[in-house]
This record gives sequence, structure tokens and C-alpha cells, in this order.
Amino acid sequence: MSTKTASVIQSTPTAPSTPSIANPAPLGLLGFGMTTCLLNIHNAGLIPLSIVIVAMGFGLGGAAQIIAGIMEFRKNNTFGATAFTAYGFFWWSLILIWINPFKGIEAADPKSMGFYLGLWCVFTLFMFIGTLKHNRASQVVFGSLTVLFLLLSLANFTGAESIHTIAGYVGIFCGVSAIYNSVGQVLNQEFKKTVLPL
Repeated sequence: MSTKTASVIQSTPTAPSTPSIANPAPLGLLGFGMTTCLLNIHNAGLIPLSIVIVAMGFGLGGAAQIIAGIMEFRKNNTFGATAFTAYGFFWWSLILIWINPFKGIEAADPKSMGFYLGLWCVFTLFMFIGTLKHNRASQVVFGSLTVLFLLLSLANFTGAESIHTIAGYVGIFCGVSAIYNSVGQVLNQEFKKTVLPL
């Protein structure tokens, strides 16, 4: 081989390798699931609304889901990016509604909350339609979440405490299903086989 040929081979730039990132969905689902479960234990009337729920909503429900959503953008997953980022900011907006730190702005009333939760119901319904291309576990999460938002919206519009309590139990189920989905993805990947069917 000539020196000239060797020089050409050595100077050929190598294509930069795209770094792969971990699957962010389990983190997003865990953040959503644990926070949803905790809040709806309150909605079911089992615990009061306390700093425990607010802190979980800010940290795991908000920040963790937003991080997962940003990672989904990097993975070119439009569905995951939209879902996790949107629901992460849902938790932050809900916390702002609860604490209402802005002077001169009226606190949330039941009618306003009814519309707020109703809009989230509509968004979630369309996301549920998107899960018809996904696994059954995701369909259960988004299907039950749609029902949850609908019930919470109706509870605010009607003032019916019974609907609010029912919503709490639906929310507990929704949260547990998201936790299951998260843990299933982690364990199935770790063991390279179906440990928990999704």
C-alpha cells in the first residue's frame, strides 16, 4: 500500500455515532402514576389535601414527567413527548391553582375548575385514541384517565360529592395502572422477557 493511499484512509472522517438514551417512558409513567394515585386517595376521601400531595405533584408529577417528555422529544416520539410534557405541566398548573400565589387574581371556583378539568378530559380522550396503536396497558391508563377527568369535571359543575368520591376510586385505579405499566417496562427490559404483560 502506498503512503498516499494510507494517508487518504487515515484522514477519512468517521460518522459521529448517535448516543442512545434510555427509555424515558417508565419514569414518566411512574411520576404520573404515583402522583395520580396519591391525589385520588384524597379525592376518595381517605386523606386530606396536604403538603405531601403538593410536594409529590411538584416533584414526581411535574418535574419527572417534564424530564421524561423532553427525553421523548430526543427519541423522536411525538406521543410520549406530548403526553409527559403536558401532564407534567398539568401538575404544576394544578399546584398554582391550589396555592394561588398571585395577589388580585380570583381563586378558582367550581365552574372554572369544571371547564379546566373538562378541557383536560378532551385532550386525554384524543390521546386515548392514539393509544389504540399502542399496548393494552397504555390504553387502560389513558382510558381510565379520560373517565377520571370527566367525573372530576362533572363533580365541579354539579357539586355532587358522590361523583367526586367515585372519581377518586377511578383515579386510584388509573394511577395503579400507570405504575404497573412503568414497572412492567423496566422489568421486561431488565430480564429481556415478559415478566409483566403489557
